[in-house]
Amino acid sequence: MTPHRAVRHPLRRIVLLDDFGDAAPGAADWSGLPVEILREPLAGDALAARLADAEAVILIRERSAFPAALVERLPALRLVVTAGMRNRVLDIEACTARGIAVCGTDSLASPTVELTWGLILALARQIPWQESRLRRGEWQSGTGLGLEGATLGIAGLGRIGAGVAAIGRAFGLRLLAWSPNMTAAAAAAAEATLTDKAGLFRGADIVSLHLGLGPSTRGIVGAAELAAMRRGALLVNTARGPLVDRPALIAALESGHLGGAAIDTHEPEPMTAEDPIRRAPRTILTPHLGYVTAQNFRRYFEGAADCLRAWNAGAPLPRPLNDAARDPQGTTP
Repeated sequence: MTPHRAVRHPLRRIVLLDDFGDAAPGAADWSGLPVEILREPLAGDALAARLADAEAVILIRERSAFPAALVERLPALRLVVTAGMRNRVLDIEACTARGIAVCGTDSLASPTVELTWGLILALARQIPWQESRLRRGEWQSGTGLGLEGATLGIAGLGRIGAGVAAIGRAFGLRLLAWSPNMTAAAAAAAEATLTDKAGLFRGADIVSLHLGLGPSTRGIVGAAELAAMRRGALLVNTARGPLVDRPALIAALESGHLGGAAIDTHEPEPMTAEDPIRRAPRTILTPHLGYVTAQNFRRYFEGAADCLRAWNAGAPLPRPLNDAARDPQGTTP
């Protein structure tokens, strides 16, 4: 369809998807906005049916995929607000073709940095397993990894990776850095040693992943990279689950070569009950908690409410992500 200009009308039905933790009601002022909050994940026909007459949809990060096939089934849709400024499972081009405005919100990097360090410390000092032994009436067993003087390999030095590096320096870790597009200047700014991919996995006691997911990075950590790691080394992934070849990771854990893995992101999400990673040894699994803090959710939902009110007022939309959102009058197919 070719979109044409149209004066906006106030939104009559707004749906917020996937509020698993019931965070949205108290995180923003929704007064005067007809927002319906869905807590259980939906997909396919069930999701399309629930959104059939929705004029605006609010997405919490990448919890629900929003592909072109879904966009085409939603004739009333005028506005999509996604938490944060990037959403790889939202087809913005399909929205643009339909004249649907897409906006983002402000977000914090610090929650994911903090969770990354919680997972690093838990792995390095074997906290979950030692705590479990104590509860069974047993005492300490084995030794943990002290961080001072150890080597942390950071794959990706964006906002989150750079934040992880800063805390690593405070712990006295030696820092290695690599990504497909890493520059010497970026590594130097983080006080890290620039290396290649092989050098990162070969030289680190702990590898922490902070890469975006795309065709070139899916499965970028496979059997070869895991085999190159030092025996007993640790892997932390708070970026995207598919960066790591899951069968290769399980094999490295089961063989004892990999000392442990902490994983916050998965595919699909929510994780299925049958996912074999649940049974892999020496793993810490968290349900995509990296961004889940009260402070971050306030930014998401206050930003979404601001966008909805701007739409209803005919005002410029904050944080536009496509041309339809940059047009102060809006468009409609």
